[in-house]
Amino acid sequence: MFTAPSAPALPRLPALDGVRVIGAVAVIAQHVGFITGVTTRESWGGWIAMMDFAVALFFTLSGFLLFRPWARAAATGSATPGARRFYWKRAVRILPAYWLAVVVCLTVLPEQGVAPLGDWLRHLTFAQIYEHAQIRPGLGQTWSLATEVVFYLLLPLAAAGLVGRRWRPVRTVTLAGVGLAITVGWIAAMGAGLLDTGLHIMWFPSYALWFAAGIVLATIHVALRTSTAPRSWQVFDQLGSAPLACWSIALGLLAVASTSVTGPRGVAAPTAGQFAAQLGLYAGVAVMILLPLVFGPTTLMSLALGSAPIRWLGTLSYGMFLWHPLVLELIYRVEGRAYFTGNPVRIYALTLTGAIAFAAVSYYVVERPLLRWGSATAKRRAGRAIEHQRAVTAASAAS
Repeated sequence: MFTAPSAPALPRLPALDGVRVIGAVAVIAQHVGFITGVTTRESWGGWIAMMDFAVALFFTLSGFLLFRPWARAAATGSATPGARRFYWKRAVRILPAYWLAVVVCLTVLPEQGVAPLGDWLRHLTFAQIYEHAQIRPGLGQTWSLATEVVFYLLLPLAAAGLVGRRWRPVRTVTLAGVGLAITVGWIAAMGAGLLDTGLHIMWFPSYALWFAAGIVLATIHVALRTSTAPRSWQVFDQLGSAPLACWSIALGLLAVASTSVTGPRGVAAPTAGQFAAQLGLYAGVAVMILLPLVFGPTTLMSLALGSAPIRWLGTLSYGMFLWHPLVLELIYRVEGRAYFTGNPVRIYALTLTGAIAFAAVSYYVVERPLLRWGSATAKRRAGRAIEHQRAVTAASAAS
């Protein structure tokens, strides 16, 4: 019996660790800008408000990194990633730190003294985004994680459909356009009044476009590196070799996003048209940021983003994302400060420092030990599977 070889190791792109850091510090800036009142009070607050472009960056990066093994396997004729192993790795990576953050926040920051059982169940199962006003203090940022978990659940099945029985990268890119169609249809339903922009704006279909953008980049990258791409796709390597141009375009798109075209800066929900503008602009920003780091040559910027200190912060970026709202809440409670007041620079410095400290403790005490245990468990399972396959093969040969 023939056993497909394992997929070749994917090329390491260290600068993408730096992208995670960019995303984390941008999310913190946006939340600090909101709670200090900068986003609604200052003329330049629109620039701080649009720091939530980091969500598009995270989602596009997830689409790229997580789909790439399936694309690589299809392009090289090697074994595709197993769904069971994929889910296991995602669970070990995401759940321990997330559950710890939920426990701490629902214990330390309950609104009515003791968090009700419903809050615990919703947050522990990523169901807090499916009803109005169910996300609790310190956990507001987890809406995006709940959305991303849906992508994780769908990816193995979607990847099988996208790559098909043989590697046809143009077909894969075309099929990935379904992500755009899902988002456009979802926004159209919002515009028609069939969906509530205050609730359904957080659900996965709103952001299928961003994940699809990452899948498209992964497909093109693998096709170019395995010499299976159409000649016209070489334009991506050419764009990647012009980082200043790409990042200038990203900055220009952010400038547009900082205006009212993307909706209000406060808590009011945008219209469907404003939300569509935000999604499109942020998708362009994410792609333009990533192009030079994925397709371009090594530059001083890519070296800096892939340097050891930045990669260390990249390791902590998930924890920074999880813990910074708790740090921000604690700062305001300890200081007895009212919301929408405070020096934004000082509050940002304290929040960033505290987030890094919490993230480091979370990573070294909880995440890293469990990641090592999860990796060892996966290897043992893989070893048992190989031994079983060998036994079946030997038995078949003997008969």
